[in-house]
Amino acid sequence: MDMATSSALPGHVLMAATLMLLIVQARGITRHYDFNVQMANVTRLCATKSMVTVNGQCPGPELMAREGDRVVVRVTNNVAHNITLHWHGVRQVRTGWADGPAYITQCPIQTGQSYVYNFTVDGQRGTLWWHAHISWLRATAYGAVVILPKLGVPYPFPAPHEEVPVIFGEWWTADTEAVVSQAMQTGGGPNVSDAFTINGLPGPLYNCSAQDTFKLKVKQGKTYMLRLINAALNDELFFSIANHTVTVVEVDAVYVKPFTVETLVISPGQTTNVLLTAKPYYPGANFYMSAAPYSTARPGTFANTTVAGILEYENPSRSPSAASFVKSLPLFKPTLPQLNDTDFVTNFTARLRSLASARYPAAVPRSVDRRFFFTVGMGTLPCPANTTCQGPNGTQMAAAVNNVSFVLPSRALLQSHFTGLSRGVYASDFPVTPLSPFNYTGTPPNNTNVATGTKLLVLPFNTSVELVMQDTSILGAESHPLHLHGFNFFVVGQGFGNYNPVNDPSKFNLVDPVERNTVGVPAGGWVAIRFLADNPGVWFMHCHLEVHMTWGLRMAWLVLDGSLPSQKLLPPPSDLPKC
Repeated sequence: MDMATSSALPGHVLMAATLMLLIVQARGITRHYDFNVQMANVTRLCATKSMVTVNGQCPGPELMAREGDRVVVRVTNNVAHNITLHWHGVRQVRTGWADGPAYITQCPIQTGQSYVYNFTVDGQRGTLWWHAHISWLRATAYGAVVILPKLGVPYPFPAPHEEVPVIFGEWWTADTEAVVSQAMQTGGGPNVSDAFTINGLPGPLYNCSAQDTFKLKVKQGKTYMLRLINAALNDELFFSIANHTVTVVEVDAVYVKPFTVETLVISPGQTTNVLLTAKPYYPGANFYMSAAPYSTARPGTFANTTVAGILEYENPSRSPSAASFVKSLPLFKPTLPQLNDTDFVTNFTARLRSLASARYPAAVPRSVDRRFFFTVGMGTLPCPANTTCQGPNGTQMAAAVNNVSFVLPSRALLQSHFTGLSRGVYASDFPVTPLSPFNYTGTPPNNTNVATGTKLLVLPFNTSVELVMQDTSILGAESHPLHLHGFNFFVVGQGFGNYNPVNDPSKFNLVDPVERNTVGVPAGGWVAIRFLADNPGVWFMHCHLEVHMTWGLRMAWLVLDGSLPSQKLLPPPSDLPKC
């Protein structure tokens, strides 16, 4: 409001307007979205397929809100598959019914049905994302969640000229539901993807895809905030822009102490905000923005390809409306780390630190009520009678937490808990430590079979938790990006080899550890996290490599109600889907 206008307004009108602004800042507003799940024909890599989308787009629509806003999303299912959507990283305080994982917090939305996801974005700001949370449908049903700070609250870094979502995806020419179905039938690994994508586009390094390239046009000297999201199904990714550096300022919608890198690593489920400052002069060149996988798994079990978008500069000597991309300019490519460069990943993640400032403190639990030790890794199941399996030595591939491969129930866990009808749905005896300890990162045991079950771990309200997650060498050491629903956690320590409960805790960072919702358990190592169980409900925790989650690398926490009304799970909405 300019001074000429404001001076003409009566004082009581100005006061009312100021009061209304303060109320909006304090309470937020309600934002409504309609998400229609529908099939769409999409052509990539010279092949057309019909696939599940939201509103006919891939990536789907961006959901934007401010910290404190209420978000209401009506999801209508117009496809033959059951569907749910998960708002990845949104805390869902007391609103677990809106979290989205199928058979954990809700039964899926069936064909022709609708469900309204209703939640408040409280105490969070930054980049998150949404995706389907049933089978492998998130391959094509995903999009950005952008949470702006409250009105009038600046970023803790210089405001960028422009903000751009950059979403990494993974593309199969085949139907991903057929891919996972075949893998589960054969007991072996699924067919790997045909390409990675940036904002749905494979780019010039893939066959038939030069016309499907993401291009970012920048002005010299301006700063851009890239909201990076790894929505790939099964691959952690390195990312770099040729001849440019980026400054990391946020991960998983939590500000971090800024640091500048040429290359970063981002796991499925994770988000990273970076500032890219364009060169102060016109460089007369174009630059690849490239991403390629990080993996320590056996070759052939993951997609080993590179996706590229193009960074191009607006030419100050040409009109802005002129065709922007000039093919004749030199094109620079970044050098990405080696495929299995675990040292790079370790050094990058070690630099992530919370701001730990007065405005954005790091509320690390200083004392711990319950300590848990979970192994996470691969395993096998016996091949069913009269079938042939393609897993190791004729077995079925499996994965487990503390040797329990989690079986999804046929009724939703949260409703079973809320109604007190849990018998036959789940057990509350998830093991707090491995039942049969072994040398986790040494020579694997001869028996690699895992147990199966639907087991929960129960926590009283406000329990402070320390959890150590230990990778195992069974069928090969691998990095596992573990995602916890319903909470952020602090990454207080990590290391290689077997966790030592006597010596390792003395090295924990309890001052400014990074706070996030998805963390990589290092290949052949361990990670320690702390969180406060102050959100009642049933909360899924799983590997965000879709193939590992399908094989059973998942479990759930049941956080009980507290004594106060504000510490209790709200009742379910009337339109909650039925199984």
